[in-house]
Amino acid sequence: RVQTPAAPPPSGGRDSGGMAESDAKRARTSDLDLVVKNVRVVRPYDNMPVRQLDLGIRGGKYVEMAECIDASRAKDYIDAAGLLGFPGVCDAHMHVGIYDQLEKDAEQESKAAAMGGVTSMLSYIRTGQYYLEMGGPWSKFLPEVMRRSEGHYWADYCYHIAPIESSHIQEMRMAKEQFHITSFKIFMFYGGHGLHGASSDQQSFLMSQDKYDMGHFEFVMRELSAMAKEGADVCLSLHCEIADILRAYTEKVQKEGKLTGLHAYSAARPQHSEGLAVFIASYLANETDLKNINLLHLTSRKALEAAIQMKGLFPHINFRREVTIGHLLLDCDSCCGGQPLHAKVNPPIRPREDVEFLWEKILEGEVDWVCSDHACCSGEQKVGKAREDDIFSAKSGFGGTEWLLPGFFSEGTKRGL
Repeated sequence: RVQTPAAPPPSGGRDSGGMAESDAKRARTSDLDLVVKNVRVVRPYDNMPVRQLDLGIRGGKYVEMAECIDASRAKDYIDAAGLLGFPGVCDAHMHVGIYDQLEKDAEQESKAAAMGGVTSMLSYIRTGQYYLEMGGPWSKFLPEVMRRSEGHYWADYCYHIAPIESSHIQEMRMAKEQFHITSFKIFMFYGGHGLHGASSDQQSFLMSQDKYDMGHFEFVMRELSAMAKEGADVCLSLHCEIADILRAYTEKVQKEGKLTGLHAYSAARPQHSEGLAVFIASYLANETDLKNINLLHLTSRKALEAAIQMKGLFPHINFRREVTIGHLLLDCDSCCGGQPLHAKVNPPIRPREDVEFLWEKILEGEVDWVCSDHACCSGEQKVGKAREDDIFSAKSGFGGTEWLLPGFFSEGTKRGL
């Protein structure tokens, strides 16, 4: 609780001997719990996107915004001294429960989100290894997800889900009707690659005996298209990388041994793999008449150019293009505290020229949203027994929801956003 002379209480101020009496009087007469004065309020859709206003809070909600709110109306007040006040941020793409128990991760990572200004968390989840370490039908999986989530989030939350097994395609209607899930996901590289790199046993990784391939992706799309034609507001998100290219280039980079760190990992998962996957995903969307497609975490010129081309090629499809804050703040030469392995993520961190191209297209309005793709992994888990010079043996993913807003604001304003 911060008290300053900027908005003194009406009778003598808090340094007087009558402070307790003044507090009691304010409590009896106040219609607000708190007034926050001198806030530069950011309202993105207003004619004046930043205004200096006072905020009135009652019952945990903002109930009034005005140029001057009398502090005597509130039980307490804070002088923000010109700090920026943002609306709560929606982080549209994150992961909770990959590297820790879901309920523990939900509590820890939602606190991080709230401290960074994120008040709504949209987390992707699936069956298989990591997450709940659980395969089988969604009719058993989703109730367990909801049970473990209940009471553990400090922010609003909901889930996207990935149909991994063939039977999940028939359960998408159930997921929508019973659990209000309307957003589904395909990991295009899982057919021959695992979470951290090459994988020779995808059935164990996904905890399923079914094929996870292009045919599966198409049937997911056809079912969602049928649901949409019946009036369901559904969408499909795609992680766009091609497993065959990742496998071939990983072998090439490791055999040559010329690159290390983030440069090696970027070369092992090259930019054109993303671009090709965008083309395939978009053609399948056209073939199946699926209208709402989210192209996730586009990291490079080739990926984003391909996504923009698809808008012109298939104008009847609502393509949404996503970029992550990590790919906007880091590049292959980032120090990362002397531990470049800590920045291993899928798709990879890219060279600086790709980073600046992403910013350029954000400024041109070609990117629909920026998210964190938050997947918190402790340093001990991230590196484990991996050698510090071997990025291929480290685990993938890092946090980011807590610096989604400040990072985007800081670097965006430098570029005129």
